[in-house]
Amino acid sequence: MIVIIDYGMGNLGSMANMLKKIGVPVVVSSILSVIGSASKLILPGVGAFDSGMKNLESRGLVQVLNKRVLEDKVPILGVCLGLQLFCRNSEEGQLAGLGWLDAETIRFKYQVAEANLKIPHMGWNQLRVCQAHPLFSGLEDVNRFYFVHSYHVVCTNQDNVLAATSYGFDFTSAVVKDNIMGVQFHPEKSHNFGMRLLKNFVELV
Repeated sequence: MIVIIDYGMGNLGSMANMLKKIGVPVVVSSILSVIGSASKLILPGVGAFDSGMKNLESRGLVQVLNKRVLEDKVPILGVCLGLQLFCRNSEEGQLAGLGWLDAETIRFKYQVAEANLKIPHMGWNQLRVCQAHPLFSGLEDVNRFYFVHSYHVVCTNQDNVLAATSYGFDFTSAVVKDNIMGVQFHPEKSHNFGMRLLKNFVELV
């Protein structure tokens, strides 16, 4: 059973609909026992970092997620804010993140030459796959994903960088650490490319 974690942040319906479109049964839930029995987890998210962490804490989700992800090694996909919450912290807020990745989230910063680039980074962009991984099977050479974000992840360990995207400079747009995967873009808004990525995630062994 694939569970989309409902912690009050993000477009849960869009993610569920995209999975249903590719024929994947999915449950949207914040119930601890449901999350505790999931075979795969998706942590979506749109909004502020501190609000995301407060919502996870207030619903009692941090402890069960730590157990499922760190101990049980259940595959999890973080999307946009969901990915950023995997980090130690964020420049956007004051609270500590989940700390699953040795990484931080920082705001886009540009020199004068790139000052005409708008923040948030919004719209379609391509990515460069930095290492072979089943999540990007069939997407290594041709891909196009939809982004909406003002902050991006910086990994201490470059082995965790799964893909990079250029917006004034190259930033990390996908990460991996064992069973932990995250993408900065929105696969649920990325049409055929997003469907392929979600299908790849669902089929991970």
